[in-house]
Amino acid sequence: MKNSPSPQQLPLAVSLNDDATFDNFYIAPGGANAEVVAALNRQLDGGEAYLYLWGAAGAGITHLLQAACHRAQLAGLVSQYLPLRDMIGFSPQALLEGLEHIDLLCLDGLQAVAGLGDWETALLHLFNRLRDGGKHLLVGAHASPLQLPVALADLASRLRSGVVLQVAAMSDAEKQAALQLRAKARGLVLSDDVAQYILQRAPRDTNELFFCLNRLDDASLAQQRRLTVPFVKRILHL
Repeated sequence: MKNSPSPQQLPLAVSLNDDATFDNFYIAPGGANAEVVAALNRQLDGGEAYLYLWGAAGAGITHLLQAACHRAQLAGLVSQYLPLRDMIGFSPQALLEGLEHIDLLCLDGLQAVAGLGDWETALLHLFNRLRDGGKHLLVGAHASPLQLPVALADLASRLRSGVVLQVAAMSDAEKQAALQLRAKARGLVLSDDVAQYILQRAPRDTNELFFCLNRLDDASLAQQRRLTVPFVKRILHL
């Protein structure tokens, strides 16, 4: 692994979702997640070196971590997104080696490796190297650092040392607005009736809802059809 990767390339073969941007992250007027997004933007503008985001599955943590990477790259910084739940089969020492040279490192799904001794030791050493190098770290998990079953006391202490922010889950109305915002960004017209039909029948997790939208986008483009309830029912088998 190179110590000085190009700002235009991720040093590991982990791609970012093009749709995962701050502009595509729906925040209701006065919504609690506005401060979360503001904190992420401040981090890249000289704010906190270390942020810890937590929330329920589907709250949008993965979206936010990838959005931070996108923004870092636009600023000419080197960023790396790592979904830890997909990395368990790798050697943590080898995987995390050299990442202290990354301007912004985003570790997603920390709960997947909590309690695994080799991972906890490797993460502790990486945490220290990032701190000593003045780099930025953004961590995402489904539990707060106080609730995470971390066995290594020094790592537990490091995880609690930064700014901890909870990502609030969306209400049904917010999920509908988020789905329509994402559709609009793709050039799709998603009416209230069609959006409500999807919400009433598809999995409620926002990741699953956006996956459904991706399928509809592909089918709509291939068949040159607009999004109607009968079309959605046929494509998604709802």
